[in-house]
Amino acid sequence: MTRAAYRFREFTIGPHLEPDAEAWTFAMQCTTCCESSEPGPEIQDAQDWAEAHLKANPDHRHYREHVTRPYRAVPGAWQ
Repeated sequence: MTRAAYRFREFTIGPHLEPDAEAWTFAMQCTTCCESSEPGPEIQDAQDWAEAHLKANPDHRHYREHVTRPYRAVPGAWQ
C-alpha cells in the first residue's frame, strides 16, 4: 500500500506589474459591424481608429474597448 501526504498552497492572483511583464494592449471594436482596430500598446491609437471609423460610417456610434493586461499568480503560505 502506498501512502501520500498532500499540502495545499494559497496563491494570490493580480496584475503583473514587474518589469518583465507583457505590455498592456488596447483595441476598439465597432459593435455595429464588428470591425476592430489592431491591438497595440497605446490607447490613443485605438481611440483614433474609432474616430476614423465613425467618420467613415456615421451611423456606427457604439464601440467596445478591449484591454489586455497581464496577470500572475503569486505563491503564498503552505497549508
